[in-house]
Amino acid sequence: MKERIAKSFDIFANKLVQFSQERGRLYWWVFLFVLAFTLVSITPFPGHSQPPINQSEQICLGNPQQEIRGVWLTNVDSDVLFKADQTKEAIALLAKANFNTLYPTVWNWGYTLYPSKIAESFTGLPLDPTEGLQDRDILAEMVELGHQQDMRVIPWFEFGFMAPADSELAKRHPEWLTARQDGSSIWWEGKVHQRVWLNPLRPDVQKFMTDLIVEIVSNYDIDGIQLDDHFGYPSELGYDDYTVKLYQEEHQDKLPPTDPQDPDWVRWRADKITDYVETLFHEVKQHNPRAIVSVSPNPQDFSLNSFLLDWHRWERKGLIEELVVQIYRDDNDIFIQELEQPEIQAAREHIPVGIGILTGLKGRLIPWQRIYRQVKIAREHKFAGVSFFFYESLWNLATESPITRQAALKNLLYHQTQRPDISNCQS
Repeated sequence: MKERIAKSFDIFANKLVQFSQERGRLYWWVFLFVLAFTLVSITPFPGHSQPPINQSEQICLGNPQQEIRGVWLTNVDSDVLFKADQTKEAIALLAKANFNTLYPTVWNWGYTLYPSKIAESFTGLPLDPTEGLQDRDILAEMVELGHQQDMRVIPWFEFGFMAPADSELAKRHPEWLTARQDGSSIWWEGKVHQRVWLNPLRPDVQKFMTDLIVEIVSNYDIDGIQLDDHFGYPSELGYDDYTVKLYQEEHQDKLPPTDPQDPDWVRWRADKITDYVETLFHEVKQHNPRAIVSVSPNPQDFSLNSFLLDWHRWERKGLIEELVVQIYRDDNDIFIQELEQPEIQAAREHIPVGIGILTGLKGRLIPWQRIYRQVKIAREHKFAGVSFFFYESLWNLATESPITRQAALKNLLYHQTQRPDISNCQS
């Protein structure tokens, strides 16, 4: 096509030159005007490119007019949620920088960050008792402030089935905990925090978690809920009495394999979790059809083999309506390799798939240039957007000053844009 246009233009230009030379200077100026007008007409300037052939495919695979621009807000290593004024200021700053999605934690440390009758019935406390979180409904604040700024608010169940070992939840319901082969249940997070894991195969644990989530989707004007790898559990666990008995019932009284990474043993536990998530998905839709189910896992192999979370199967079964894959890599070549994994490529064919990018941790500051480059890579690969972990390291825990980082982010997210939605991806 380009060759035909170029050939036709050459013939047209040659005839105009010959005509103008025969007729004199006036016609020469006419020729120059026509030439300039022709060049402008065929040049593809930004914002005036050819219309996409398949609009739904363009949106699923990335579209300049629609992009997830999210950030996770947590009460771990961050002060943003501990004072109402700080929360309000943070949302204003994010809106000014053209973010359009908030993922605030609502389930952390064995407590809710909103007044919960469900949590109170199982822990004795309706709300996280930490100073600054009491006498507030942080979720209601976030929904109101976020929607005022035309941002979507998707509460994040950060701890999932994980809980502090000394939490009221763990102490009141020891029978809910899963364990290793030696009977131990303590799991160290970052060699600092002692955690335990609720057993997601137990019906009473499933009901507790479902009731928490239904409580939110029924009572708040949220745009969805988000789960992550903590909706599985570490693969070294699963040898508690309940799980062993269930396995024996389905395997002619055989004991589970002693190798936690045995493929069939991994698959059996992962499938049980998938069965529960399918039930949960339908419960969410029954109580709030508008609320999407978003999942923010690690890449598939790590999620499945380390946390028994088979998000690829969830996605194939239609249980995920937005996927934000956490790809926290320092090496950009490895970052790109993760983007190209087949499970991610399959998902982005029909649901919005964003990329989670690490902006820093308390003991691990990330230079802006790396963040900038990874956003550019995600855009070049036509993903549906990005989300940053986490708010505090956007500009407070950083190698650059807060003012410098805020200006850089605004330049990166240089215009306001709407989020893509799963409805855009379905023809």
